[in-house]
Amino acid sequence: MNLSRRQTLKSLAALATIQIVPSRVLGLNGQTPPSQEITRAIIGCGGISASHLGMPGKLLALCDVDKGHLDQRMKDAGGEEKGIKGYHDFREVLERKDIDVIHVATPPHWHALIAIAAAKSGKDVWCEKPMSRTIGEGIAMVKAVEKYERIFRLNTWFRFKDNFYGMGVPVKQIKKAAMNDLLGWPLTITVGANTGFDWKLGIWVGQKGLAEKPVPAELDYDLWLGPAPSKPYNPERVHAKFRGYWDYDGGGLGDMGQHYLDPAQYILGKDDTAPISVEIDADPQDSDAIGTWRRIEFTYADGCKIVLDGNNSLKDAAYIQGPKGKINKGFESDIPDLEKKLASLPDPEPQITEFHESVRTRKKFALNEQNGFWSCTIVNMGVTAHRLNKNLKFDPKTLRFDDAEANKLISQPMRGPWKIEV
Repeated sequence: MNLSRRQTLKSLAALATIQIVPSRVLGLNGQTPPSQEITRAIIGCGGISASHLGMPGKLLALCDVDKGHLDQRMKDAGGEEKGIKGYHDFREVLERKDIDVIHVATPPHWHALIAIAAAKSGKDVWCEKPMSRTIGEGIAMVKAVEKYERIFRLNTWFRFKDNFYGMGVPVKQIKKAAMNDLLGWPLTITVGANTGFDWKLGIWVGQKGLAEKPVPAELDYDLWLGPAPSKPYNPERVHAKFRGYWDYDGGGLGDMGQHYLDPAQYILGKDDTAPISVEIDADPQDSDAIGTWRRIEFTYADGCKIVLDGNNSLKDAAYIQGPKGKINKGFESDIPDLEKKLASLPDPEPQITEFHESVRTRKKFALNEQNGFWSCTIVNMGVTAHRLNKNLKFDPKTLRFDDAEANKLISQPMRGPWKIEV
């Protein structure tokens, strides 16, 4: 993948926002306006897909390699009576010219391949988190979205709406405190149960030495694996259990990382960069099954830090702290009259927070391929350090580690015939 790394990402961000889009989406020439006409398909009908059923837009297609999952979601969505067609192979969905948006709701080892294929076919993309399973896949996704002039959104929303887990307030309030220097600089953000964030580490632990089991008749296991290494089927590998295996995801960090770390990246004003180091406190890991970790610490070039507390040992930690003050769980602070001060201070820059507005105007969504790439890079830095059980240095300009083993995990080989082609 011969990209100019940081320069590529920067130049892609500067591309014009005038893009090719069907006239029905723009509501031109007397055609149906976008609020009624934007059409979509969901690829991946596992648990998370249920939340995509009610998203805006007319649902035309559902796709899954497991017939049982597909049949259930077809039933949930109203099936053929609602004009929805079911598919086994995502490539058939992408051939349809009447679909505007593809929801990628598969396990993460499929995110890059399907998102890139969707972009090539002229579809906009609504992608589940984590954005990519590797840093290299994320680079390719950015390049494809920009090359084919698509609109992309990542399906985590805390940087722009809803209360932020244990903080009990929207991220905007914390962002205002940081950007207006109420806390001082540099800042440390601590993410763990004691600050209101559960890493689910005990849930996403893989099992070692899985025995081969018969593949259920309804599941196309070879297509489920897709680009992942060929390994004997066991129900622990697929569906609700896949997060516990390096081939498909990154454990609790892969599951919750972008929910928790994308807002942290936004609060710190780091949407165009990444930390320069990651330190891990964990036991050595199995080559297949993911285990737990105790602490992961990221450090930026300016001294800001993000600390992940995996074993809930940081009992007195504030969510965010600087030389001038701190904000704890529940938005409690040692800064006098914090909320009153915030009310008089400038807000963050406005963002487009409705995906259909981005599709209509061809302007970037609040959480897009650019800032989503950088927050996912933090997740993948942590996953790499955990997998190798190594402290690592990272160069945000070259997007490379200081370690040969770690660099091999940036762009991992895919099982044929699958490969990334932008």
